[in-house]
Amino acid sequence: MTTPYFDGPGVTLYTGDALDVLAQLPGGSADCVVTSPPYWGLRDYGTGRWDGGDPACTHSVSRTATPIRTEAPGVHDAAPDAHRAGGARICRRCGAVRHDRQYGLEPTLDEYVDTLRRVFAEVRRVLVDTGTVWLNLGDSYAATPPGRAADPMRTSTLASPAATGHLRTSVQHAGIDRTAELPPKNLLGVPWRVAFALQADGWILRNAVVWHKPNAMPESVTDRLSCRYELLFLLVKQRRYFFDLDAIREPLARPEALGEGIVVGGAHKGRRAGIDATARRRGSSVYGTGKYADTAPFTQQHGAALRPTGRKHTAAHPRGKNPGDVWPLPTRPLKAAHFAAFPLDIPLRCIAAGSPEGGAVLDPFSGAGTTGLAARQLGRAYTGIDLRADFHDLALHRLGLAAPGTTEERKEQAS
Repeated sequence: MTTPYFDGPGVTLYTGDALDVLAQLPGGSADCVVTSPPYWGLRDYGTGRWDGGDPACTHSVSRTATPIRTEAPGVHDAAPDAHRAGGARICRRCGAVRHDRQYGLEPTLDEYVDTLRRVFAEVRRVLVDTGTVWLNLGDSYAATPPGRAADPMRTSTLASPAATGHLRTSVQHAGIDRTAELPPKNLLGVPWRVAFALQADGWILRNAVVWHKPNAMPESVTDRLSCRYELLFLLVKQRRYFFDLDAIREPLARPEALGEGIVVGGAHKGRRAGIDATARRRGSSVYGTGKYADTAPFTQQHGAALRPTGRKHTAAHPRGKNPGDVWPLPTRPLKAAHFAAFPLDIPLRCIAAGSPEGGAVLDPFSGAGTTGLAARQLGRAYTGIDLRADFHDLALHRLGLAAPGTTEERKEQAS
């Protein structure tokens, strides 16, 4: 079993490949998973290294480079230090071999989807039968990934966040070609490809939540509309699962209406069994009573089957309204190394609705620990996994906990 990087009351953090660590976690140990894996072909998080070749080379991977293979024909090398997609990538200039276990730098989109399928197969085992998974993914276009002159991957050690310019390093060095499957400028539909693949694996897709960003980053495009949303999928293992809608209901616009007996949808619907004045003037009555009770469906008045069936159909809930599947939540950039953290509001909603009180929350791609921060606020235990130990240190700082080996931790242990 992998030794935790940090193991404290209610918080456990592992450093390593999500797939490897998940395989060692006990089955049925998580009630809820909230995660946002690295998006495909977007960023290099600085976990790779180059071995061999010319140390002075800037290293560039050919897009047609073939992965290292085992002796068995057609089988990719699955060694732990291989490239995340299953084989190492070779510099076309000096022959150096790049090793990387991070996600999002798979050479092709199909390999990226395949990788996430393997991860969520392990997530399925770790998740309780009544558990929920909330998966946030962003999309991208068929285009050449952004480049950069300097490449901190040239060294064998992990570059600091400051040295990597907030990790905005080139993804071209991994040999990614976003134009391989579709002509340039095509929206790839990455989130839906992953969702449909997981659906084919047996997951039940319950919701596709639109995270609308009112303060989205401007895009310098003139031949399409700028993107102002990302998707958040709710996935479950079975038809019956834990879901507490009351925990995330939104306040009513007119709470005083409850005391006045007013029903959302029309002034007469509460008193006249859900049929508005226009329908009543036409001589209709409540569906299932009156003249419709003994009438075959094909003889009913047009649209009768779609009418509200009574007061409860459109009545406002006393605890608030369903927030729906469009969440207008502003981005909140984190002024630290992991600039891609999603806002705290997202995991707060997901955990509150998708896990029982005192439950356990898991994030296989924990990054700066935003999911952990939400879990702690809601009184849930948290387990996070990430390749980078310095991201765990950042997460612990946000959680108000001392990182392993620091002066603060030694003081805590002494006391």
